[in-house]
Amino acid sequence: MKLLMTGNEAIARGAYEAGVKFASAYPGTPSTEILENVAIYKENIVAEWATNEKVALEAAIGGSIAGARTMASMKHVGVNVAADPLFTFSYIGVNGGMVLITADEPGMHSSQNEQDNRNYAKFAKIAMFEPATSQEAKDMFKEAFEISEKYDTPVLFRVTTRLCHSKGIVECSDRVEVPIKEYIKNPQKNLTVPAHARVRRVDIEERMKKLLDYSNNTHLNNYEMNDTKIGIVASGICYTYAKEVFKDDASYMKLGFTNPMPIDKIKEFASKVDEIYVIEENDPFIEEQLKANNIKCHGKDIFPSYGEMTPDVIRKALFGKTNDTIEYNKELVVNRPPGLCAGCPHRGFFYELGKRKNVMVTGDIGCYTLGFAPPYNAMDTTICMGASLSSAHGAQKVFNMKKNNKMRVVGVLGDSTFFHTGINSLLDVVYNKGNSISVILDNRITGMTGHQQNPGTGYTLQGDVTSEVNIEELVKACGVKHIRTINPNNLSQVKETLDWAFNLEEPSVIITRWPCVLKKFSKQDIEEFNNPFTSKCSVDTDKCIGCKLCMKTGCPAISFKSEEKLVCIDKNQCVGCEVCSQVCPKDAISKEGK
Repeated sequence: MKLLMTGNEAIARGAYEAGVKFASAYPGTPSTEILENVAIYKENIVAEWATNEKVALEAAIGGSIAGARTMASMKHVGVNVAADPLFTFSYIGVNGGMVLITADEPGMHSSQNEQDNRNYAKFAKIAMFEPATSQEAKDMFKEAFEISEKYDTPVLFRVTTRLCHSKGIVECSDRVEVPIKEYIKNPQKNLTVPAHARVRRVDIEERMKKLLDYSNNTHLNNYEMNDTKIGIVASGICYTYAKEVFKDDASYMKLGFTNPMPIDKIKEFASKVDEIYVIEENDPFIEEQLKANNIKCHGKDIFPSYGEMTPDVIRKALFGKTNDTIEYNKELVVNRPPGLCAGCPHRGFFYELGKRKNVMVTGDIGCYTLGFAPPYNAMDTTICMGASLSSAHGAQKVFNMKKNNKMRVVGVLGDSTFFHTGINSLLDVVYNKGNSISVILDNRITGMTGHQQNPGTGYTLQGDVTSEVNIEELVKACGVKHIRTINPNNLSQVKETLDWAFNLEEPSVIITRWPCVLKKFSKQDIEEFNNPFTSKCSVDTDKCIGCKLCMKTGCPAISFKSEEKLVCIDKNQCVGCEVCSQVCPKDAISKEGK
C-alpha cells in the first residue's frame, strides 16, 4: 500500500509498523502532528499528551524500562526542557527500544530561537538518525528501534520543518507486534547513584565504539558517484536541497546515521572527489568533525550559519544568484503581520491592559504573545514556556527595591502553558512573598499548536473523558489568596479586576475564562458559556462618527471606509464577542437580535 504522507505522518506510521506500544509528547510546531497521527492507532498504541516535554520523555523512559517500545516527540526547544532525563537515560540504556524525536526549526517560523539539536546526540552520547524523505522517515524510524535495543541506547531522531510538513509517497507495511520484554530488577543499571553511574559511564564509551563501527558500515550512510570535481556531504533534508541544485553535476555522501559520524566512510568518499562542500543547516556539526579528522572541506565559509538551507540559498551562496523568477512590484505587497483572530478571548484583556501606565508585562509562548503588537502594545518580554510568572516575580522584586516605586509587573500565560511549567513559577511567587500579578488566559484548549487537549479540557488525546483540572482550585493549592475568574470579553469587568489586582501588595491571580473562537465546542462549553458565537455585530451607520476607537480593539473583522468615513464589520469574520460595541462612544455597534 502506498500513501501520500508528510514526514510527521510517516513517522507515526513507522511507530505503528515498528510495534510501538506507548507514545507521549507535548505539542509544538513542527512536531505536533506526529503524536496526533500516532493517536489514530488507538487499538495498538497508547498515545498521550503530557503536561510538558520533560514529563513526556520520562513517561516514555518508564515504558521502555518496563519492556515496551516507546517514543516521545517534541520541537527543538522542548528537548531543552527534557534534557535532564535524556542525559541520565543515556547512562541507563533501554529495555524496550526508545526513540526521541526532535523537530528542529531552521528559520524560526514558529519558535523563539533557532538551535541545532544534533549537538544533543553528541553531548548525550546517543545514536542519531536523520531522514531526508517521508519514506526514509518511516523506514528509519523502524530501524531506530532495532538499533536502540541492539546497542542499549536511546535514539535521537532529528527532523526539520520542511521534512515534517512536506509530502511524499510512502510504501507502507504491516505492523510487527513486538512482545513486551520481561522486566527484571537491575538497580546497578537503572538506578543512577554515583557508584552505579561510574560503571555505566565506561559502558557508554564502549557503546559509542560499537555504534561507530555500525555508522561506518550501515546502508544509511552511503555515497553516490557522479562528476568527481565536486563532492557534497549532507544529511536529512539538506541532501534533497543539494540534489535539486547540483543534480548529476556532483557526487554525494548521504548521511542518514550521524552520531557517531562515519568518518572512515567519509574519508573514503573524500579520496574520490576533488573538492568537498558540506551543506547543513545551522551549526557546522558535520563540518567540524570532518576538519577535526583532517578532511578538507568548505562549509560555513561559503554557506550561511543560520536560517533554512533552501536550494535558492545554496545557489546564491555558490553562484551569486538564484533561479529566474517572475518579476513583480514588491512595493505593492501589503505587509500582513499575524494577529489575534476576530473574537479571540485574549483581545479584550490586552485592550485594557495595554492602556495601563507604569507596567511591565512579561509574556509567554502561545497565541497571546501577539499581545505585544499594535494596537495593544501590551507585552514586553517572551523567554520560554512558563517564564512569564517567574520573570515577573524577579522583575517586581527589583522594582520594589527602588524608592517610591510605581512600576507593577504582570505575568501572562495560557492555560496549557500554566500546566506546562507555570505552576512551578507561581509557587515561586507565593513562596518568596512576591507581589507580581499573574494572569492565566484560559481559552479552554491548547490553542497555538492547533487545539490539543490538556489537563484543563476534560479529554485525553485519544478522546477519553478524564478529570478536568480546576485552575482556580489549583491556584489556591499553590497558596494564592487573591483570585478572580472573569470573562475577558467584558471590558468593565476586566478593568475593575485589573484595578483590584494593582492595588494589592500580595500575590494575585486573574483567570480569564472564555473558549478559543476556533474551538470545536464540547457539551460543557455550550452549557457553561451559553453557546457562544452564535450571532454577529453590526454598525448603525447613522450613529457612527468614524472615530475609529473600535479599530483599537485590533479586530480583523472591523475595517474603515475612508471615502464614507465609517467603519464596517465583516460578517464572515465577526462572531459577536461585543468588545467593539463596548468601546464605541455612540452606541453605533450592537449585536444582532438584541
